[in-house]
Amino acid sequence: MTFAQARRVVFGLALSSFILSFVHRTAPAAIAGELTAAFAISSTVLGTLAATYFYVYTLLQIPVGMLADTLGPRRILAWGSAVAAAGSLLFALAPAWEVAAVGRTLVGIGVSVAFIAILKVSAVWFEPTRFATLAGVTMFVGNLGAVAAGSPLAWVVTWTSWRSVFVALAVFSALLALATWLRVRDRPEDLGFAPVNPQAAAAATQAAPGLTAAVASLRRVLANPATWPPFFVNVGIGGSFLAFAGLWAVPFLQDTRGMSRVLAAQHASLLLLGVAVGSLLIGRLSDRLNSRRGVMRVFVGAYALSWLPWLLHVQWPVWATLAWFGLMGLLIPGFTLGWTLVKEANPPQVSGIATSVVNTGIFLGAGALQPLVGWVLDQARAGGSPTLAWDRGLLLLAAAAAFGFAMTLLVSGRKYAG
Repeated sequence: MTFAQARRVVFGLALSSFILSFVHRTAPAAIAGELTAAFAISSTVLGTLAATYFYVYTLLQIPVGMLADTLGPRRILAWGSAVAAAGSLLFALAPAWEVAAVGRTLVGIGVSVAFIAILKVSAVWFEPTRFATLAGVTMFVGNLGAVAAGSPLAWVVTWTSWRSVFVALAVFSALLALATWLRVRDRPEDLGFAPVNPQAAAAATQAAPGLTAAVASLRRVLANPATWPPFFVNVGIGGSFLAFAGLWAVPFLQDTRGMSRVLAAQHASLLLLGVAVGSLLIGRLSDRLNSRRGVMRVFVGAYALSWLPWLLHVQWPVWATLAWFGLMGLLIPGFTLGWTLVKEANPPQVSGIATSVVNTGIFLGAGALQPLVGWVLDQARAGGSPTLAWDRGLLLLAAAAAFGFAMTLLVSGRKYAG
């Protein structure tokens, strides 16, 4: 096997794990009705069930970064896929929602390693000049995985059960774990090739810092005032996006617009496709305009305003609602510039921890909003008003987006000067 072939295999398998994480992230939206019926649960419990993925994902972001340095991407990807396989199978066979929640928690544990691992693979297996491009490609393809968990999954569930789908995901995850263990290697040198990025290779072979040093680095990041505005931008923007796309978008369109599940899921898929395309474009636009804060504020502010048609009950034809979902998706990746801003505001030696801290805001926001929207829906429905229920639920998501925009006004944009 040539070096180019080996590199494609390693990157492809790591990318497959990342795609799998996005599939699991948004799959509940396409099967929300089936989950509610199968477990006889309220909207609050449904939101909690879906959010268990985000709870564990939030808690593990920083520890996973440390594990990537100590164990290497091969081990954490292989074991992560194996845990995700067990979680998928448990979720598929669950007799009650509590068991399903345990399964989804295991899935969250398993796939939480994918993003950090693929960044590690990109840094060690590819030239430094290709890292930003690979990061953009990774986010683009990952979001395509979320698209696959939208209308395609909704269509599949029309002729087979959702439980069969998750059994299939369990089998795929198990095979991916085996393939990763057999074919992925932490460094080109492990297969007898010369290092591509000697600096990254040297760092990968060095002993990981001790717990005391890691905690000191984390404290340094948390003590930096410039860390927190991007974190809260991610809470509001990333949280509202994932709470909506990952669970509530499809039921909202079914209940308020009378759409079929497949058509509603097509809207969610178009939203996610917009995010995929926007993820490729936002960094390039920011670099070309030499602006981080300005581009972030414009995109995030426009996204916050994009909730208004749903709150004002604007009645559009289907083609217009599809187009609007796509536009919302294009605007959402404005929050991703927070990773660059926080990396530039902290010392280079703690940049990994800094980006991990900000990244947790996304999943913290989604984990809080999914069950909270469900609770709001349950409370309003108890009063006998389905329309009022969705008005209040969407108002909560819109308020989170507005909060995220407000936080962009506090982003300093200052760079670490040593």
